[in-house]
Amino acid sequence: MVIMRMVMWRALIGVLLVVGAVSAPARAQADTPQYQWHEEFITSADGTRLHADVLRPAGMADDVRTPVIMTVSPYRAHLMHLSEPRIKGGPSTEDLPVSMFLQAGYTYVIVDLRGFGGSNGCPDFGGPGERSDVKTAVEWAVGQPWSSGKVGLEGVSYEAWTGLMGLAERPAGLAAVAAFEPVVDPNAYLYMQGVAWKFSLKPISENGIRPGDFAGFEHLLIASTPPYPTDSAEYKANASSIDPACYSHYLAETTDHDAGSAWWRDRDLVEKLRGNTIPLFLGQGFVDYNTKADRVFQLWNGLGPGDHKAWFGQWGHRDCTEKCGATDFGAQLLAFFDKHVADKDVTVPGPRITVGQFDGRWRSETAWPPADSRAVDLDLRTGRYTDRGLTPGADREIWTVSQPLDQDQHLAGAPTATLALDGPATATVALEVYDIAPDNRATVITRGIAPVSPTTQVRLLAQDWPIPAGHRIGVRVTDVVDDVWAHSPAFAPVTVTSAQLHLPLLGSVRTPDLPGEAGESIPKWRNEKTVSLAPDVVNNATVTMNFPPRSGG
Repeated sequence: MVIMRMVMWRALIGVLLVVGAVSAPARAQADTPQYQWHEEFITSADGTRLHADVLRPAGMADDVRTPVIMTVSPYRAHLMHLSEPRIKGGPSTEDLPVSMFLQAGYTYVIVDLRGFGGSNGCPDFGGPGERSDVKTAVEWAVGQPWSSGKVGLEGVSYEAWTGLMGLAERPAGLAAVAAFEPVVDPNAYLYMQGVAWKFSLKPISENGIRPGDFAGFEHLLIASTPPYPTDSAEYKANASSIDPACYSHYLAETTDHDAGSAWWRDRDLVEKLRGNTIPLFLGQGFVDYNTKADRVFQLWNGLGPGDHKAWFGQWGHRDCTEKCGATDFGAQLLAFFDKHVADKDVTVPGPRITVGQFDGRWRSETAWPPADSRAVDLDLRTGRYTDRGLTPGADREIWTVSQPLDQDQHLAGAPTATLALDGPATATVALEVYDIAPDNRATVITRGIAPVSPTTQVRLLAQDWPIPAGHRIGVRVTDVVDDVWAHSPAFAPVTVTSAQLHLPLLGSVRTPDLPGEAGESIPKWRNEKTVSLAPDVVNNATVTMNFPPRSGG
């Protein structure tokens, strides 16, 4: 059955090419890159043949050594992008910063992961095979006659994940990594505490349309992209190879929700990167519901000493080259690699951490969550909801609403919640935190979900969100958020006997100190994630919450 599906998908993909589970996001399209191009095939440690496109600045002699920027990817099959000027076949450079780096004197190398594009073998979803591919590719590039011996890995989404795989493998010659919207734990990417996320094919994936259990199928569809007619014989042979056994195994593992399995634990990079000192430029959007603002901050805070840099803010599944309101992201990215890969005597502009707040303003930080972010414990109302996963209604939710704030508050961090619950283990409990304006319009700040147990710990997504004085903080306890998680309802009541939200609030007032404005994701989020609450919902759910005073305001 699996092989029949693969063959059918292979026929379809020649007509319709789709972006996969960890989608390749839209990025700024610079001027048409001018380059000279050739292909290579690299043999990985286990004999897998990896395809590489090597792009050199136009007119540069073969014996001129340059620093190397590399993207290792499942998305760069030659038939994946057919826009001009690549309609006649050749490297798939769309949405990569190729022009910027070629103009700066780098060689740009694009390598297909095993099972994708012109590489053979089985897709491995961040496993030892893919990690070995990254190591092999970097060390191969280091030894080429056109290479200076230093390589930087760069990418967004899966192409950022492979950069982190490189950090985990520490290949000789890897000098720096830039990873934006990366996967850091593929189980947490597909499931939140065992509950399947839904995903969207849109570049900014706030709305979900399919459960994470289907992600493996979409990924394998991409692996089935056929070759371009003018591709080489080996490229065609590798692109045409399908092994039913490896696909069956892949699907069986990726549809297992249990984060504690050996297969998932081996792919969790949070611990593998603890103590890393190779310079990392990390980016994460707080409103990215594809690779979410979740365990990436555990990875960031587990890094060792090094010249690391981060951008965290209000954008979806992309880096910050455009549409997020920033002013100098590209200059910082190039300077980061110029310093660490090209060995230029340059200063990387900007602070260690750039933060985009939800109010559209920008500030610098030395840590995130900031050092003065403290969890304020807020007691929530108890009661009963029904786990039925259908139309919203009073029997599906319990609201708690604060009094109007007497001073500004600023949420910065990842909230958690602790609940005592009585209900079936097949049920789920979800929490949503809201910013409620004086007109009772409530905008979602963050969310989290977990299976029901006698004592349930819920982890919510991270955010950086100023809440003005006069607004209220609202918390909704329910069974599931239907457009965010896939859920098989238990059709049973769940009793909440106690509930406490641990809300990370800044102790001191922040004065934004960086240039920038609100990007496109903020008004989009406000439009799609705001509801009007009935006055009786607010009035009946209001409790007095004690918020500590903030200094500097």
